[in-house]
Amino acid sequence: MSPPRAGVLPDHALRAAARDGWIAGSTPLTDAQFQPSSLDLRLGSAAYQLRASFLPYREPVRTRLTQKDFTDVDLVIDELSLTSGATLQRGSVYLVPLQESLALPREVRGRCNPKSTTGRLDIFTRVIADNTARFDEIEAGYRGPLYVEVSPQSFPVRVHAGASLSQLRLLSGATTLSDTALARLYRETPLLFDDDDRPIAPSRRIINDGLCMGIDLSGRHTDGIIGYRAHANPPVVDLSRVAFYDPHDFWEPIKRPNRDSYILEANRFYILASKERIRVPPAYAAEMVVYDAGAGEIRTHYAGFFDPGFGFGAGDVLGTKVVMEVRAREVPFMVYDGQTSFKVGFERLAGAPDRVYGVGLGSSYQHQTLTLSKQFRRM
Repeated sequence: MSPPRAGVLPDHALRAAARDGWIAGSTPLTDAQFQPSSLDLRLGSAAYQLRASFLPYREPVRTRLTQKDFTDVDLVIDELSLTSGATLQRGSVYLVPLQESLALPREVRGRCNPKSTTGRLDIFTRVIADNTARFDEIEAGYRGPLYVEVSPQSFPVRVHAGASLSQLRLLSGATTLSDTALARLYRETPLLFDDDDRPIAPSRRIINDGLCMGIDLSGRHTDGIIGYRAHANPPVVDLSRVAFYDPHDFWEPIKRPNRDSYILEANRFYILASKERIRVPPAYAAEMVVYDAGAGEIRTHYAGFFDPGFGFGAGDVLGTKVVMEVRAREVPFMVYDGQTSFKVGFERLAGAPDRVYGVGLGSSYQHQTLTLSKQFRRM
């Protein structure tokens, strides 16, 4: 494949990259892995329970795994086989070699993110490459294996080899829209809608290092429920089961408060929804900013990729709610209805994708409101 144009590589370019050996798998890549602007990454056959999270820095990951620290104690506590499935415990850190490896050209880099279902189960995942000092970032020209760090926070989870918890984007050149370019795009194509299918006027939206969005505490279209809080001691969730679990065994519904505010407890996990509905036109991809201290001491998401066509489809969808995976950091935090709580950055694609989200491929969350992960039955 010739060097790509600047932008996020779309699905057909990812397929070409796989054919040309930029992406390889220990088992053949499947059609289901290719999303409009990303590739699902699959767990390998083993998971290593670790004493601590780490970054390899100037060493291969395998070297770090076999080194002993100054107390002469191994970093690895135990090795689990994922061939028939294994349960990963809350609060523990695991490292799983992925089935995919990379041989990128010098002008192509990568960025990873948890999948939506992963985030909604409060599973903290970060991809690691050899000789790197940063999580989820693959340097241009990288050649080598990939690993994913997995740390369930709210639920013990059962996973199998071949399951996808994370996804990869490949990028070339400058991809991010400046605030000026984002404002221009918004004037051409409204990116935010309200719950009455009306576009939010450019004069009412906030663009500041990305498109700002808020929290919905109205419960207007969810029978007065504004969110869900994870139970303190829930059962295990098997990621391979779909629409299987009774959500009441895992989640506490939160009713609309009598006032326009709600206090998030420190270090508790919540599922909340955005006030606005967002659209991602087919020529763009988007990503939520992982953490913005200026918006308060809360983390508002784990999974941040939005594919081309999210909330847009074939042009017939007037925006989709963003579901937030929220955790207050260290102290309780009060949020208000409509309060700006996160930002979404937009990036140009290097070409039009063959398929967009919600058109011609699965789209579990295209018409979501306040939606739990797909393992749970409807409330």
